[in-house]
Amino acid sequence: MEDKKSLIYDCAKELFSDKGFKDTNVSDITKKAGMAVGTFYNYYSSKEKLFMEIFLAENAKLKQECMQSLDLSQSPLTVVRQMMMLNMEGMTANPILKEWYNKSVFGKIEQLFREENGTQSVDFLYDSFLEIVKQWQAEGKMRSDIDSKMIMMVFTAIINVETHKEEIGPEYFPQLLDHMTELIMKGLTDCS
Repeated sequence: MEDKKSLIYDCAKELFSDKGFKDTNVSDITKKAGMAVGTFYNYYSSKEKLFMEIFLAENAKLKQECMQSLDLSQSPLTVVRQMMMLNMEGMTANPILKEWYNKSVFGKIEQLFREENGTQSVDFLYDSFLEIVKQWQAEGKMRSDIDSKMIMMVFTAIINVETHKEEIGPEYFPQLLDHMTELIMKGLTDCS
């Protein structure tokens, strides 16, 4: 049974990468996997649920790669800038993760997934990065009067600004993101 589920997952991942979420349907996936459409529904309740499972796995892999590339001996501002740059490069290079920027598609998928799995199930935060924030707070490099989880929410807000690039004006990116990051980090690292 797990072999069939893995096969569906792998075929879907390949099709989502090649054709995108919108242009891939369940029958494409099952045809590529060499099985009946009904078999798909034995393992996944919807194309959206399967896509989110693949997206979350790819996102976790990217975040792990980013974390391994960070030079934690640098200042918090430099580390956060480096993390943002690595994350943005990874998101745009991976066709599945790139769907994040297609809000007309991704917003609906995420909403369905949250409704089915709860609000905590789609966690785009960097769990290991939370530990770094706590370490910076303990070392006096970052304000400790703000809860570390709230600081992570601030970082999430910075990341989410990217999805509004067109509304703000693409000519301002990535400079806007860098200025926002610098200003926020100055406020978070002012421990006086």
